[in-house]
Amino acid sequence: MRKLSRVTLVANAAVVAVGLVALTLLPSAEGGDSGRGSGDGRVPAKAAPAAPSHSALPPVTATVESARAVGANELGLVPVIMYHRLLKKRIASIDRTPSQFRAELEKLAKAGYVPVTAAEFVTGKIDIPAGAHPVVLTFDDGHPSHFALDANGLPRNDTAVGIILDVAAKYPSFRPVATFWVNQSPFGLSDRKRQEAAVKWLVDHGFEVANHTYSHLDLRRLSPKGVAEQIARQERLLKKLGAPPSVTMALPYGSSPRNAKTGREGKWDGTSYRFEGVFLAGAEPSVPPYAKSFDRSAIWRIQSNGKQGECRRWCSAYWLAWLDKHPKERYTSDGDPEHISIPKRLRGNIISKAAKKVIAY
Repeated sequence: MRKLSRVTLVANAAVVAVGLVALTLLPSAEGGDSGRGSGDGRVPAKAAPAAPSHSALPPVTATVESARAVGANELGLVPVIMYHRLLKKRIASIDRTPSQFRAELEKLAKAGYVPVTAAEFVTGKIDIPAGAHPVVLTFDDGHPSHFALDANGLPRNDTAVGIILDVAAKYPSFRPVATFWVNQSPFGLSDRKRQEAAVKWLVDHGFEVANHTYSHLDLRRLSPKGVAEQIARQERLLKKLGAPPSVTMALPYGSSPRNAKTGREGKWDGTSYRFEGVFLAGAEPSVPPYAKSFDRSAIWRIQSNGKQGECRRWCSAYWLAWLDKHPKERYTSDGDPEHISIPKRLRGNIISKAAKKVIAY
């Protein structure tokens, strides 16, 4: 199993520290600063389309020749990008403005990236066109700037979801999905009916809504029972709101429990949980789930940000540029979800239970 590099450990620790500071700067959610950013508040003219399902893609059977033709490498690195608030004027370093967010999405679309949810990623359901690259858009904390419904029951186009839909309309190959890891007040909503409506809209349109613990506490400071309670209470809430059982979870502040296993599976007061993947807060792209080095209890992400200061080496601007310059290191799809196409040199890096699915060229 590949161990976290020193830069990853340092970067993840830095994000933990920044997150602890940023939490004290959060504006009130409902009835206060909505974090709506620089959008103009216009409502979409028609209901947003559902995200394209994987089954909508024409079936493809990969071959050695077709894999070689597109340079398929399904053991390559995948950017799992971490977002927090979208604010017109950034307060904390982990904030992004709506225009910065839109620019990053358009950059991804132009470079051939196709979004998949965190659940799809960790379960290996990376069903995207041949030659395309997966990207996982993840949002922590369920801030109002991530998602809000207008009076017509449609997503506000000045939120993250509104911007994702707008970019997908401009770039049809850019699948409009993302993962939202939420706490006890999803998207700043305190009213149960509004919470249910928000979760229903997202789930119905292909987005993932999953567990970020109930109170957003540092799990490393809690007992195993305390860790299980935080996760199980949130899982109960999500079930009440109509979300499916969480397949993934993001660690608050990227801070792992002292016993990492309790962050991935456990039980409290009759409620059990088990995640296929638990995500950190930084600071490198992730290997895919069929790589031997994939650690389901500590999946890497990269913070969305520029290249200034501590982000010189581990935020999204750096890593997306690095992947562009090193295309052979990036995950490139063969277009066939039933096979895993890789260069022959990587055959030894794949988990044994996936060996029968391998096309090596």
